[in-house]
Amino acid sequence: MDKLTEARRIINSVDAEMAKLFCRRMAAVKDVLEYKREHGLPVLDTARENAVMEANSALIDDEALKEYYISFIRATMAVSREYQRSLLSGIRAAYCGVEGAFAQIAAKHIYADCEAKAYPSFAAAYAAVEEGECEVAVLPIENSSAGEVGQVVDLIFAGNLYINGVYELAVEQNLMVLPGARLSDIKTVFSHPQALMQCASFLEEAGIQAKAFENTAAAAKFVSESGDRTVAAIASDETAKLYGLEIIERDINSERSNTTRFAAVSRVRNDKQSFPSGQGCVLMFAVKNEAGALAEAINIIGSHGFNMRSIHSRPQKDTMWQYYFYAELEGDVNGEDGRAMLAELEGRCDRLKLAGTFGLHMKI
Repeated sequence: MDKLTEARRIINSVDAEMAKLFCRRMAAVKDVLEYKREHGLPVLDTARENAVMEANSALIDDEALKEYYISFIRATMAVSREYQRSLLSGIRAAYCGVEGAFAQIAAKHIYADCEAKAYPSFAAAYAAVEEGECEVAVLPIENSSAGEVGQVVDLIFAGNLYINGVYELAVEQNLMVLPGARLSDIKTVFSHPQALMQCASFLEEAGIQAKAFENTAAAAKFVSESGDRTVAAIASDETAKLYGLEIIERDINSERSNTTRFAAVSRVRNDKQSFPSGQGCVLMFAVKNEAGALAEAINIIGSHGFNMRSIHSRPQKDTMWQYYFYAELEGDVNGEDGRAMLAELEGRCDRLKLAGTFGLHMKI
């Protein structure tokens, strides 16, 4: 057998092995997909892919082949993503508002091929997941300038769903009007209360009266159907295009780094996935009504090595003048230290809920 024939025989043999390995790999990819569907996780996890790429490239000793192997793995991952998306295309993502809402934009970024379903309120979107109408709800939990979205935080505290992802969306608020209207024509602007807060300085300087609407996209829809050139809406560029409005002032939010964090909530808590970008978790707890109780809870968290990224207090709806706390921590709550921390907190808190785990610094 000559050298060429032998080389081709080896290639054919390896290709046959690779075909079997490919089928095994895609079966595992399908298992991953089922986990992601159950936990409301997106197909693309860039941090995970980068970590795999780095680890796998270390398996190749021949430096001349390393870059080709990386290209091979990258192509394999792309095929896996396409396969997952073909199976996941039917995922239903609930959001509050109408078409064009920032929450819908976020949902489409997180779950590219999802069926985004609109609901009239945060509570209705949340209930859609609880009742099985949707696999996941994408809800705003915090804005960098206007603060927490209390209604959503309260739903998570009282309900049965879990946060399985927190995603940061850069938000540009724009002033939009009926075609032909000018800034000097505008007497009243409609938008969500948080959007109005984010743009308060601009509106005050322009002398425009602000009126709250249930959400930004609904406000834009109202203006588009009003026929009134003295009214305007504050919403996204996508929303202006959707409802045929003209943007007369762009990026009117006071903070140029205006960002909203959206939580993806689903019925099952994600407690197995690792996060190469770092892991965060949400704890919600109510401490005993005695001196030093909150300080003790915070000390317990710190003593187990968890960094508290933020903490907010919220009134308990079922007990007058009593409060619960929403805390975001940095660290692996599913590890040994995390389990020990939760056990210790359980003994010091009247109520304690691990509301979810998620990867840090996820931007969309």
